[in-house]
Amino acid sequence: MMLFKNKQGRLELKHAINERDCYLIRKNLQHIMEYDPHADQQGRYFIRSVYFDNFDQKVLTEKKEGYLKRDKYRVRLYNMDQSTLKLERKSKRNNVTKKDSAPLTAKEYQSMQCGDIEWMKADNRPLVRDLYTEMKLHQLKTMTVVDYIREVFIYPYGNVRITFDSQIKTSFRNTDIFNPNLPMVEALDPQLVILEVKYDQYLPDVIKKLLQVNDRSIATYSKYHLSRMYG
Repeated sequence: MMLFKNKQGRLELKHAINERDCYLIRKNLQHIMEYDPHADQQGRYFIRSVYFDNFDQKVLTEKKEGYLKRDKYRVRLYNMDQSTLKLERKSKRNNVTKKDSAPLTAKEYQSMQCGDIEWMKADNRPLVRDLYTEMKLHQLKTMTVVDYIREVFIYPYGNVRITFDSQIKTSFRNTDIFNPNLPMVEALDPQLVILEVKYDQYLPDVIKKLLQVNDRSIATYSKYHLSRMYG
């Protein structure tokens, strides 16, 4: 698990499940897991992310080819609330993932979007400086927006976090993240839900049993990968 210098990574499993199995698993989990305290009463919130890539599709190619070492940058906000805006980097080493984040302002994002990035070079946030380096070396830029509804369950033992992502949509490379009327198209069959299971060193047996369903597909269901099917 110690594949990162300063932070322990997590294991992550992803499955595509149908709505019936989603309903059954959700009902099972409600008996032993809790909703994310930051979500609404149904344990849900709306997520919008804009991903970075370059002209050569570096990030997309690394994902499709299954590189064992890769990093993906994105800017994310929740429920269209600009005060929740964050820069994130999701890193993968073998099958272990780690996420770093830093708060961001709307003005800073708009500067990145327009290519005004020199202010990032000496920023006091290491993650912002790291993105600056990637933008200079690999010409990373904002590429596409991805929207979805997330339902979250948490379990303290093993630091387990289970999410159901539905209504996944993409923006045809329009990166106006603050536009509530941004044109979007479906990036995944609306009858499918992406189930993500994240945990530290072990997944408790009680959780494993509750997650068992007959019809599911284990795959690398990257929402960014899905979104790029449309350009």
